[in-house]
Amino acid sequence: MLNEKKLSMSTEKKTFKIMGVSYQYFAIIAIIMFAAVYLDVLPKGMVGVLPFMLIIGSVLYFIGDNLPIVKDYFGGGAIVVIFGSSALVMFKILPVNLIASITTFMGSGGFLDLFICGLIAGSLLGINRKLLLQAVVRYLPCLVGGVIGALVLVGLFGAILGYGAKQAILYIGIPIMGGGMGAGAVPLAKIFGSTLSQDPKTILSIMTPAVALGNAMAIVAASILDKIGRTRPKLSGNGELIVAKETNKLDAKEEVEDKSNDLELYGIGILFSGAFMTAGYIVGKFLPVVHPYAWMILIVIFVKLTGVLPAKYEYACSVWYSFVMKNFTTVILVGIGIAYTDLPTVIAAFTLKYIILVGVTIIGAIFGSGFVGKFVGFYPVETAITAGLCMANMGGTGDVAVLTAAKRMHLMPFAAISSRLGGALILIIASVLLRLF
Repeated sequence: MLNEKKLSMSTEKKTFKIMGVSYQYFAIIAIIMFAAVYLDVLPKGMVGVLPFMLIIGSVLYFIGDNLPIVKDYFGGGAIVVIFGSSALVMFKILPVNLIASITTFMGSGGFLDLFICGLIAGSLLGINRKLLLQAVVRYLPCLVGGVIGALVLVGLFGAILGYGAKQAILYIGIPIMGGGMGAGAVPLAKIFGSTLSQDPKTILSIMTPAVALGNAMAIVAASILDKIGRTRPKLSGNGELIVAKETNKLDAKEEVEDKSNDLELYGIGILFSGAFMTAGYIVGKFLPVVHPYAWMILIVIFVKLTGVLPAKYEYACSVWYSFVMKNFTTVILVGIGIAYTDLPTVIAAFTLKYIILVGVTIIGAIFGSGFVGKFVGFYPVETAITAGLCMANMGGTGDVAVLTAAKRMHLMPFAAISSRLGGALILIIASVLLRLF
């Protein structure tokens, strides 16, 4: 009897799952959804489109995260989902009606905005206030240094190579430094589209290869910086960022009296996230020089630093953010691939000139952040890794890959600031630069 129980537990542990669902049940659901698609009876709106996108995204993400070279150097599942979904459109595997439904769902249907507002509010409110204050006072200049270094160098080489300084800054430098796809390239494409009166789909098709290639180069550069740190000890703190006896291991969680994962928290998170985005649009109506997304970010940062919002509500936004990121990231990536990525345009973008411009963007981020870090009391190598490369990678997954390559995983709180606060900074910078150009 005992042996049978052990065998049963062992079999259960070995069961292959996708999205936490046993493969047998997942396969049945997939067959149902695909049958509905090709019989043209898929329910209209979210109830049909969302599960179908979850299936496509989960399968492609699993494939990408298990491809040896792709998972380590080219963004893994995220990139495979985007380009794989786009390939389904290019090769006309998906019906035209379904493509139209997904495009509507992502755009006028508002799902993309729901994802973005949850991400911005929850990620910023989830940062420890002391850590955010330190970021503003000492770490933020390093982020700015990395951005300036990246944009100046890519602009210079863009002019030299005949690509165009403005073109290189806006469509290569800024997307790479934007903190990934969901929090960077996607809102950037929408900002560019509304400001320049262009199709965000075309803009994102230009930005996506830059983000993907930048992520790959950032991971390789992290490994090189680790080696430099070991050969030039004066430039590195052996994993410690601050040159002093101060501790770098800051707690990334606020103290909340009730942290129970009550279902009510999800509703509160949606409520406040939506309210923050709406407030951004209100301010943007009177001060249109900056995009509403950027105003939303500034409002959330102000609320966090002043502490006017009760900890429970901040935590609720963080819970909603975690739920959105956990369950809907693959959906957003599928939507990006189908509705916003023109694969032929992406393929055409991969030229030697383009690769060089992506490379100098990474180099500029390293030297810009490292140089400023030296003057604010940080070690250059650790600053270049966190404030430079973790700005140039693909968000959270990129942070893990970069810090793993650099053997400095305990610097994750600072990497998170780069992805969150740095990505927010890029949206603000992009809004201003678009007006100036």
